[in-house]
Amino acid sequence: MAVDITWWGHATATVRDSGTTVLTDPLLTRRCAHLLRRRGPLPPPSVWAPDAALVTHLHADHLHLRSLARLAPGTLLVVPRGAPRAVAGLRRLARRLQIREIAPGESLPVGALRVRAVPAAHDGRRLPVGPRHAAALGYVLEGEARTYYAGDTDLFESMARETGPVDLALLPVGGWGPRLGHGHLNAERAAEALARLRPAGAVPVHYGTYWPVGMAAVRPHEFHAPGDEFVRHAARLAPQVRVHRLAHGESVRLAVTG
Repeated sequence: MAVDITWWGHATATVRDSGTTVLTDPLLTRRCAHLLRRRGPLPPPSVWAPDAALVTHLHADHLHLRSLARLAPGTLLVVPRGAPRAVAGLRRLARRLQIREIAPGESLPVGALRVRAVPAAHDGRRLPVGPRHAAALGYVLEGEARTYYAGDTDLFESMARETGPVDLALLPVGGWGPRLGHGHLNAERAAEALARLRPAGAVPVHYGTYWPVGMAAVRPHEFHAPGDEFVRHAARLAPQVRVHRLAHGESVRLAVTG
């Protein structure tokens, strides 16, 4: 049994398990608001037709309307409950995509997989201020493997209990700017999450891709270093976990036993 994971940059990854393909938080354009893609090719059109796309929360680098509009007509789009009410553009996309809302503790079938929503410790508002809110999620994909995609989150006490036993973890280890705010994992806290989750394998995501326009020279370490720092901290805090630091567009096949 095996699972194929391809990291396309930022929080966008393809997970293929049991013949079913899932795309996480699609960001398929070179520009996202004030952010510019500085590393890695864009995901090619062949990526735009998954069996399902998962959106974890309302922030524009995860729920990016121009990217979602590129998905193949009829694609199943899974979003936090309340997202269409909070983001008018999603309601317009409902004319061409199958949008399903989900809340923590709920699940739905996607091909041969079951997709289960779990909590995340992250701001669920569309904008930094205002009432447009939907709870931020992570997802556990249950097929031949149990793959946890955390979206954006910080450590929280019940993380391992909420996800349950997992074989693989895709964890955010950085961000898109010089400072990482509340509700995010940095490289060390992501390694602490590994120690709690105890998966067999892990892939770091959400770093080294987008950066604010005109700020390339501001704290470049925060752009380049999180992946390597995660590998180093994981070796210290969770040595039993095999970490795969992928380049943009690179894939890994992870064997699953038991």
